[in-house]
Amino acid sequence: MSKLAQFDHYLTDDGPAALVIREHLMPVEGPDGVLFPATFAAGDGFPGGYNIDPPPTRDEPWKTPNVCLIDSVGSQANRIEPLFMREKYRHLVPQIVIKAGEREVNILEAGHRAGDALLRCSSLQKELQDAFNRVLAGNAEALARVAPTSLVFGVWDSRDTQAKLPRVVGSSIRAFNVRKLTRGAVYVPPLDYSELDVFSEEDKAKAEGNNKSPLAQRGFVHNPASGAHGGVIADGGIRRDATLGLAALRQLHAGNDAEKTRILRRYIFGLSLVALTANIESYLRQGCTLVLNPDKPREFVEVYPDGRRQPCSITHDAALRFATEAATEFGVGQSRTVPFEKDRAKRDVKVEDDSKAKSKRGGKKA
Repeated sequence: MSKLAQFDHYLTDDGPAALVIREHLMPVEGPDGVLFPATFAAGDGFPGGYNIDPPPTRDEPWKTPNVCLIDSVGSQANRIEPLFMREKYRHLVPQIVIKAGEREVNILEAGHRAGDALLRCSSLQKELQDAFNRVLAGNAEALARVAPTSLVFGVWDSRDTQAKLPRVVGSSIRAFNVRKLTRGAVYVPPLDYSELDVFSEEDKAKAEGNNKSPLAQRGFVHNPASGAHGGVIADGGIRRDATLGLAALRQLHAGNDAEKTRILRRYIFGLSLVALTANIESYLRQGCTLVLNPDKPREFVEVYPDGRRQPCSITHDAALRFATEAATEFGVGQSRTVPFEKDRAKRDVKVEDDSKAKSKRGGKKA
């Protein structure tokens, strides 16, 4: 069997449904350390703050089993995808860079990937539009030439063709049975500015303790803060779940050409396998640096449609070797730097504004 064919059993319809990695994590301070989850804005009945399900109760909240989202699927994708900008991996994908003034942004850093406004407002617009239209026609080969990680982490061309591809690799981090903490702080100014006649004693008295006061916001008076988010303690542990969806990968086609489809799938599988097995960054945000829990072994398994789970022993080095060969076979697309085009952006904004105005007029008639 050739090296390129060694993983072909994952690409056939009777292969496993997915490869799954489960890693047990803990704060660098230890299993009982405090960690700070992601915070989310209020909306749809959610009050904002930490995403804990079910929300803690007022009475003995520590007795309520719950799950706290530490890092979402989207956030994890945004952490993993830039891996392909590093020297060790950059040969696997085209390095497409948009230059706007003095700023350069790699497509691997664009939140919506090939569907991002940044790319739509460059000379890549027509090329990507054609590639997305081919996706709708059942051929993802052209998109893989310019933005292959869009096939790995998913993409939706929501502002144009509406072409949508699911994530092949998804990862998230959750904590279980958490105790929510609060914290307080106070800012003490180095001087009494009222004594220097910057403002009056009366203004000072009104501003102290009122964090909405301009004097407090600008740091001229005492400003206590109480009841702020203070992190959580995860009594039930922290776990990262990462999945390579082989069933989703097998939905990719290069038209009706079976050989080209196999080569395309090998390429995207190689990239996906590299992303799945890579060591993720330990630092997620201030107060949330996570490492592996040495007392709980990592699980890496093949999961079959009938529920069978078999150990998988593919290492990251083996994944990288395969991905390199698969990329060579497929032919990595051209790397290039293209300018951001302000006129395209203005036209794009105008189209959006016109669309909203038309929708509004239609709503009034209705």
